[in-house]
Amino acid sequence: MNKGHSVLGVVTGKPLNVGGSLGRLEATARGSLYCIQEAVRKKELQLAGLRVAVQGFGNVGSFLAKFLAEEGAIVIAVSDSRVGLHNPKGIDVAAAIAHKQESGSLAGLKGAEEITNEELLQLDCDVLAPCALEQVITADNAADVKARIVCEGANGPVTPAADEILDDKGVLVLPDILANAGGVVVSYFEWVQGLQEYFWKEPEVNSKLRDIVTRAFNETWQVYRDKQISMRSAAYGVAVGRVSEATITRGLYP
Repeated sequence: MNKGHSVLGVVTGKPLNVGGSLGRLEATARGSLYCIQEAVRKKELQLAGLRVAVQGFGNVGSFLAKFLAEEGAIVIAVSDSRVGLHNPKGIDVAAAIAHKQESGSLAGLKGAEEITNEELLQLDCDVLAPCALEQVITADNAADVKARIVCEGANGPVTPAADEILDDKGVLVLPDILANAGGVVVSYFEWVQGLQEYFWKEPEVNSKLRDIVTRAFNETWQVYRDKQISMRSAAYGVAVGRVSEATITRGLYP
């Protein structure tokens, strides 16, 4: 309104027809996928055949389950706010997405046993991705988590007390500041495209996202290994270090 013309970079997450970015809808889940892929590689494992449980079947959880299944992982459990589903041989994620879209819930999907969200968190699996609410893994249930890797698709799903318990158990926690940053990164891409008034094809968006997430993961992993601290502390350390270095180089004032 102040400019008198459309300013495409003023806000992100826009529909495509008013300057949005391709790939934005799935970006948070793709960022989580790239982090899981790097963690699995660092652990000298193969994603194909790994058993994954995904709590939450909204934007992040449903796309993450879809992407992991496409990469060959066995999605043994998914859940929404009403019900959890478990099948140790694997859930048909495409069918689950279609059922959710049609009925509004995962309840009633054939080929899986209904469980609670709490039970999902305690399943025997390789990767657990809490993608729903904050503070779902706490001091009360962290000891019962059997996953080797926990990927925080949601904001703050693991409490500080639970963090310590999981660390003592040798569980690798991929922190939200790193693992669910994909959406923010592609929002940045949207802003850049809006400023240029030149928009990228989806493969280009995804490729640039992978580059940034992978680089951030590896920088965090290096600190994690060198300092023998948690991935969360390492990620915060990298972030604060960047601000510190920039402040020292530039000084307090522009």
